[in-house]
Amino acid sequence: MMYNVLEARNNLSKLIAEAESGVEVTIARRGVPVARIVPIDAQPPRPRNAFAKWLEENPLTPELARPVEEIEAIIAENRAAGA
Repeated sequence: MMYNVLEARNNLSKLIAEAESGVEVTIARRGVPVARIVPIDAQPPRPRNAFAKWLEENPLTPELARPVEEIEAIIAENRAAGA
């Protein structure tokens, strides 16, 4: 499917949905194709807390280690405080 820039801007969600369904979307400026929206190859979902997972897989020395729960609590406190 081909859309001009104005149509693409006004219908971005629709164009993304089309790309997700496998349709290649072309965006044109004055009838000349300038960009494509294509689906990204399927990738495994990223873990919710990648850093905590990394710490579990790569433990620190006992002197430096903190439980994952403690780290997540500190992060939650910082987010709540707007830091």
